[in-house]
Amino acid sequence: MRIFNLIALLEESEDYGRKEVSLSLRDILPKNPKNYDKHRAPKYLGQPTIVYFHVTVLSIDSINEESMTYVADIFLAQSWRDSRLRLPENMSEEYRILDVDWLHNIWRPDCFFKNAKKVTFHEMSIPNHYLWLYHDKTLLYMSKLTLVLSCAMKFESYPHDTQICSMMIESLSHTTQDLVFIWNLTDPLVVNPEIELPQLDIANNYTTDCTIEYSTGNFTCIQIVFNLRRRLGYHLFHTYIPSALIVVMSWIAFWIKPEAIPARVTLGVTSLLTLGTAAAANDTIITVVMTPLSLPLLLSSFLFRALFCINISSPIHGLLLKTIYPLRRPEPVVQYDTCCEGRATAIYIDKVSRFLFPFAFFILNVVYWSTFLG
Repeated sequence: MRIFNLIALLEESEDYGRKEVSLSLRDILPKNPKNYDKHRAPKYLGQPTIVYFHVTVLSIDSINEESMTYVADIFLAQSWRDSRLRLPENMSEEYRILDVDWLHNIWRPDCFFKNAKKVTFHEMSIPNHYLWLYHDKTLLYMSKLTLVLSCAMKFESYPHDTQICSMMIESLSHTTQDLVFIWNLTDPLVVNPEIELPQLDIANNYTTDCTIEYSTGNFTCIQIVFNLRRRLGYHLFHTYIPSALIVVMSWIAFWIKPEAIPARVTLGVTSLLTLGTAAAANDTIITVVMTPLSLPLLLSSFLFRALFCINISSPIHGLLLKTIYPLRRPEPVVQYDTCCEGRATAIYIDKVSRFLFPFAFFILNVVYWSTFLG
């Protein structure tokens, strides 16, 4: 008797499995397919169709300041209710997995990423998307995408800048009279907490509405906003400390004797060229925006002033030598007169510069850091 019961249960399970596999598109469409228009949104009582969105951000990388783009890997979930559909017979589960290709024969939201330059759909090792049908005729479509998104970056405060980058989802052809996008009420956005960027931190992220009016009407739009704050530690060791050392090194010329003109000028010019080379090697962004408080401009001005003082004091002593030794003497033996007025002036300029430049550099740092960190 138990054997017969077992056989009966197996037959019932096989019949149930065959019913699951035999589900076709016409099982969920109206009995008269002509009554279903896949191009019309499933409005209920004249109200626009509401589509709920959820986004899981898996990663953010490849932030390019030159092209003003960033790359994001996401899971995109869209859910909407289509009361025109039928439920499959004997549907006992909470939801039923449907063939994703059926989306070509039923209505689906015409959403697109407004600020995307490239969208890649993942197909390894299988197409990364699925379609569910719930008991209340709600459809859920989930897909995995890689997006290359544009971001209008501003570098006036670089490297103390905070960039605001967004991910905008908009309807292509339906106005707000037919279609409205809304973020999921319970869980609209999930951002992977393990996301690490080389030079930036995700200071904040949130969802908002960006519905916009065109000449053809209002089109629904929602967006994710990322506040990306640049890390100071990276530039502290790669920009600030090396640049400050180069500026301090240029002050050594004030301790070199005025008569050593080649050594003094070479040190100043070398410091200036080293600063320019280091800035060009570390950052290409500095050439985009130059403000009065930009670091390369401030440090270069210090080096120019130091080089100017070096060139003032050195020619004073050089003119003195020409006066003491006329050109008629074929091979004069150079002897420096420490009591002459020209050399005393050169030494005085050097002594003043030894204290003036470090003090001015200190004041500059106080103003600079209080401006950006205050």
